[in-house]
Amino acid sequence: MPAPGGLIGLVLTGSAARIGVEPFIMELIAGMEEALSPHGATVLLLVVPDLDAELDTYRRWAGDRTVQAVVVVNLVHGDTRPACLAGLGLPAVLAGRADAPSFPRVVTDDAGAATIAVEMLAGLGHRVIGRVSGPADLVHTADRTAGMHAAATRHDVLVHIVEGDYGPESGVRGVRALLDRDPPPTAVVFDNDVMAVAAEHELIRSGVSVPGGVSLLVHDDSPLCELAVPPLSALSIDVHEHGLTVGRAVIAALDGAEPAEYPGPPIRVLRRESTGPS
Repeated sequence: MPAPGGLIGLVLTGSAARIGVEPFIMELIAGMEEALSPHGATVLLLVVPDLDAELDTYRRWAGDRTVQAVVVVNLVHGDTRPACLAGLGLPAVLAGRADAPSFPRVVTDDAGAATIAVEMLAGLGHRVIGRVSGPADLVHTADRTAGMHAAATRHDVLVHIVEGDYGPESGVRGVRALLDRDPPPTAVVFDNDVMAVAAEHELIRSGVSVPGGVSLLVHDDSPLCELAVPPLSALSIDVHEHGLTVGRAVIAALDGAEPAEYPGPPIRVLRRESTGPS
């Protein structure tokens, strides 16, 4: 069990300004805190510029015992962080799919979410679907891409994918690039809410109606999706519940439980005004 006042580390790489507005991260941490606080633990969040700085943080934390365990997010293919943590002897929970059997993992069905997206949009008559993805090296991005292509083949749908970075500017660039394709998509899926809201604003500003001109659908529901005009349809998981599961996995790991794979929350489709028939 965590010691009273114990810290659980969470390191994020990138811009502190961008991370600060990501509802997913904030809600994930809230769920973790709910699970950890009855055991006297809390989350220590640190934002660093790159992977080298993240690995240096783990080495420093292990050396001075700042934290009792860490949670690793945004796993990539060939991720070096699990091996680093194992070498340091620092307990960890991986929030995502990874080939790291020595650590517990909390895994969401990202391929299944992409499948649901294609099936929903194909059922509305959309035959060309675009997607503004997150960074391509992320495991969950690749899982969504594989699921999307497989579902598109089954439903005879053409898919165009452009890569974004989760920031608002990449959402705008991405939707512009997709609508320049031949044929252009009649529906676009976004890998996060920030990109989707920015893209929707740009479409309406430039005279493209939503959903009349193009339908929009987003992974990871948040209040931003509900407040957008029109409100954005979403493939939603309960991010707070996801954080609770991660936090409980941390408690179990510190209690000596064998590493296990914990399923993330199920996916729900929240149909709002941004999605309509082709």
